[in-house]
Amino acid sequence: MHVQPLAYLDHNFLESEEGRPIRILAEYLEPLRRFKAQDIQDTVVFFGSARIHSREAAELALEKMRQGFDPRAGGDLDTSLARGRKAVQWSRYYEEARELARLLTEWSLALDTAHHRFVVTSGGGPGIMEAANRGAFEAGGKTIGLNIRLPFEQGANRYITEGLQFEFHYFFMRKFWFAYLAKALVIFPGGFGTLDEMFEILTLMQTEKLAKQIQVVLYGSEYWDPILNFEPLEEWGAIKSGDINLIRRADSPAAAFEILKSHLTEHHLTPETLQEMKAPGIAKTRS
Repeated sequence: MHVQPLAYLDHNFLESEEGRPIRILAEYLEPLRRFKAQDIQDTVVFFGSARIHSREAAELALEKMRQGFDPRAGGDLDTSLARGRKAVQWSRYYEEARELARLLTEWSLALDTAHHRFVVTSGGGPGIMEAANRGAFEAGGKTIGLNIRLPFEQGANRYITEGLQFEFHYFFMRKFWFAYLAKALVIFPGGFGTLDEMFEILTLMQTEKLAKQIQVVLYGSEYWDPILNFEPLEEWGAIKSGDINLIRRADSPAAAFEILKSHLTEHHLTPETLQEMKAPGIAKTRS
C-alpha cells in the first residue's frame, strides 16, 4: 500500500504553484534562523560587478593572452590586449573593495558589543562580491553571501563564513535580506544589477520605508561620474532638494572607511542601539 507523504514533506507539492507561498516564507525564515544562530545583528552591504577580477588574476590572464595568441584562430591581438589591459586597470576596484572590507571588519571586531556588528555582506558571487567577502575573511571576521540561483551564474565564492552562504530563488527575497539588516551600502562599479540594487535601497530611503539610517557610499568617481549625474533630477523637480545627499562619494578605501565609521558610530553605536537587539538577527523596520 502506497503511503502518501505529509504535505510539508511532499517534494512535488512544495515545487508546485500552490506551494509558492511556502517557498517564499522559507526564504524569510531559514535565513532568519541562521542569522540568529550566528549572532548577526546588522550588516554593511557591498554591491558591484561580478566581472571585476583580482589584480593577480587579471595580470595572469593578460600575460597568457600575450603568450598564447594564435592569429590562425581569428580575432585581433590589439583588441584582445586592450581588453586585457582594461581588466588590469579595473582590478583596482577588486583590491580596494577587499581593503575596505578588511578595514571595516577589523574596526567592527574591536567594538565592545554582544553581537556581531556591521558584518560585510555581498551577493556571494565573484568579482566585487568575492573581494568584499575576502577582505572580511582575511580580517578574521564573519562574512555573508546572499547568492541567487541562475542558470548562467557562477557559484558562491570561497570566502563566505560557513553557515552564512545563502542560495535564493526569489530576487525579491534576496533584496529583502540585503535591506533588512543593512546599516550602510557601498556601491562599487557595476552594471544593471548593481544599479538595480542601489536604486531599490534609495527608493526605500526616499519614501521613508526604512526605519533606520542607512549610509550609501558610491565608490569610484572615475567610473560613476560619466554614468550617473543626479543634478538634473533635482533641477527638473523629479526629486526634492536634498535627496542627492542620500549618497556620499569616495575614491579610496581610507576615505570610504571614514564615511562608514562616522555614520555607523553616530547613528548605530549609541547606548540605545547597542541594546536594541534582544533577539539577534531581527532588525527594526517599518510595518
